Amino acid sequence: MATQPNYALPNGYQLQEYRIVRKIGGGGFSLVYLAYDAADQPVAIKEYLPGSLVVRNEAGMVLPSCEENANAFRYGMKCFFEEGRALAGIIHPNVVRVQNFFRANDTVYMVMRYERGKTLQDHIRAHRGEITENFIRRVFAEMLNALREVHTQKLLHLDIKPSNIYIRMDGSPVLIDFGAARQTLSADVPRLTSMYTPGFAAPEQYTDLSLLGPWTDIYSVGASLYACMAGFAPQASDARLLNDKLLPASKSWAHDYSAPLLALIDSCLSLDYMQRPQSVFALQKALMAAVPKPRKRDTLMKSLRKTLNKDIF
Repeated sequence: MATQPNYALPNGYQLQEYRIVRKIGGGGFSLVYLAYDAADQPVAIKEYLPGSLVVRNEAGMVLPSCEENANAFRYGMKCFFEEGRALAGIIHPNVVRVQNFFRANDTVYMVMRYERGKTLQDHIRAHRGEITENFIRRVFAEMLNALREVHTQKLLHLDIKPSNIYIRMDGSPVLIDFGAARQTLSADVPRLTSMYTPGFAAPEQYTDLSLLGPWTDIYSVGASLYACMAGFAPQASDARLLNDKLLPASKSWAHDYSAPLLALIDSCLSLDYMQRPQSVFALQKALMAAVPKPRKRDTLMKSLRKTLNKDIF
């Protein structure tokens, strides 16, 4: 039977009790679809589809592209299924809600509640240079509630970044896309080849997976905080290990944000995992600490810069 590259399932495709509307996202390991369930309610469906390992045939079935890829595909599918089962057990307002997971087309699907809003990355692009400290503290304090719950379940996210933090219409954040999540806090669970996003991945994700822990996600949180201020990701940690050119947040935005917040970001971005906050609770406690009132000079300088920017643009 003929095969084809890893195209998305067609619009209108009936996947068990779900009707596919369209593809809305995806990456190297999965595709995400907007669909409607039997009650005509919108859901997001994530399909395990590692592009380097499989092809889809004309009947929609997912097959290893060669015999050498079969074992890796099956093992990854098992982990994807276990991930869905673990996430289905997490009921938290700031964690994407997994409603169902099942096997079909010789692969695995995860059904999640469909959230309306935009990603933090979209928000950063739309408001570059204007994101307030109050917004940052509020969104990340709520998001860390979710991450604490994830870690309690012996899971690490391992791919926290602004595009994986979704901001609902009411302003509340949702931690999404656990495609890199692994039960790495449990010694008896084998590890997969690491997946990471340059700029947001901790150095141990490149160098030594045995060092993964809560501090690994904390590095990614620090990188996401940094991106809120810079408008872009910090220097990739593997490059920093060779030649660290990352300008500390405490130097870059000394007149725009409070010193405690900037120092916290710098500690999260430490290349030495032992120098970062060691738990989400410790990070959250520091993030929720009282915010010093800005100095009058700082407030005046921000006002002048905003006026100048308006005049220029």
